[in-house]
Amino acid sequence: MALSDIKPAERNESGIALAVQILKQRFGDNFSTGEALRRQHAHSTTYIPAQLPDGVVFAESADDVQQAVQICADNKVPIVPFGTGTSLEGHVNAPAGGISIDVSRMNRVIEVHAEDLDCTVEPGITRKQLNEYLRDTGLFFPIDPGADASLGGMAATRASGTNAVRYGTMRDNVISLDVVLPNGRKITTAKRARKSSAGYDLTRLIVGSEGTLGVITSLTLRLQGIPQAISAGVCPFPTLDAAANAVIMTIQMGIPVARIELVNELQMKAIVEYSKLDLPISPCLFVEFHGSDAGVKEQAETFGEIAAELGSSGFIWSTREEERLKLWQARHDAYWACIALRPGAKAVATDVCVPISRLADCIAETEVDIEEAGLVAPIVGHAGDGNFHVSVLVDDTNPKEIEALENFVERLNTRALAMGGTCTGEHGIGQGKMKFLEMELGGALDVMRAVKRAIDPDNIMNPGKIVRL
Repeated sequence: MALSDIKPAERNESGIALAVQILKQRFGDNFSTGEALRRQHAHSTTYIPAQLPDGVVFAESADDVQQAVQICADNKVPIVPFGTGTSLEGHVNAPAGGISIDVSRMNRVIEVHAEDLDCTVEPGITRKQLNEYLRDTGLFFPIDPGADASLGGMAATRASGTNAVRYGTMRDNVISLDVVLPNGRKITTAKRARKSSAGYDLTRLIVGSEGTLGVITSLTLRLQGIPQAISAGVCPFPTLDAAANAVIMTIQMGIPVARIELVNELQMKAIVEYSKLDLPISPCLFVEFHGSDAGVKEQAETFGEIAAELGSSGFIWSTREEERLKLWQARHDAYWACIALRPGAKAVATDVCVPISRLADCIAETEVDIEEAGLVAPIVGHAGDGNFHVSVLVDDTNPKEIEALENFVERLNTRALAMGGTCTGEHGIGQGKMKFLEMELGGALDVMRAVKRAIDPDNIMNPGKIVRL
């Protein structure tokens, strides 16, 4: 979306003023109208300008959320749910002002049912905090988007990440949600049963709705047993096409790979230099296998045979925890490694997802596009899902560079859609990809609008995101 398309919406000045007054009385020190704090809650890791809320409520319980929503609903004031602020497409901006409801203090584990492999948590807890809590149970929550995001935010944006090829996305791992609707009513979307045929799937409706239908106040999540053995490694290839084809063959052969991440040559250069790794600077796959000792050994060896057939110079793998952690930390630090390629520039991350059979074609055409546009833009991808990310390094104060960025993003999304893909595999729509969602789904957006109007007739819940009303 072009910057010119992102404009402030009409504000309800009298309603906002009254809501701010009531919220101050109700929440005291847990409510703030300070500019620095409001700016922090409009922060978005993108080039889209910040649009500040008029106040921030720090909710500490579901009752706090419900009361804050009710006050806003009574005065027809916009509500913007906020977790940790790691979203990438302007999700937490407040184009019509209003109130940001920060749930970061709602970070408790409510209960763990180890025998059922599930747990219930508050929305502000992060994935790292949850896994630290679960460590002694022998269980873990597998969804790893890289950033230490809040689990409520991860559900709201239908996050996934490096483990999705084996464990799925948030869509597959959320069993039930407690949600406060725009009218202040709280509902539970499902019970804890592993499956159900009872009515509309409201859980999946809320997962991925980006805060436009309600505020999540608790989540019941699927857990996994910590594998007996884990092996991980990195595998260099002579070309990006060879690396992408190795991914396709690995998936098609049914090898139960847990992670398979693709990085192009420029991204690998950045990672090697930033994390001080002794690895070749060429297109590479980062891979990980989970299972028994014998199972992960067999999987790694089979993958190594595929890689060798496609010209790899050698698959370097290990089961030692410290070596695995060092490797994946380097992968997770790819964003910071990118920035080091052009000091002073901002890394604007965007993503698309295509059927894995088209992954090699889409990345190859994208690399040519980057070169012809004169951009510095490393590529990294959750290749097992056909999802890849481009981090474009730009001076966001330079209108010409922003124009070049926007033109590139439009070509990238058009390319992915033409290949049967989607405009976003995991970043979500927010403000930044509304145009491409319309290109992708066309008339289906009318159904989304009908759902939005039915649940949020006053359009107060995170307005100006996903679809225009």
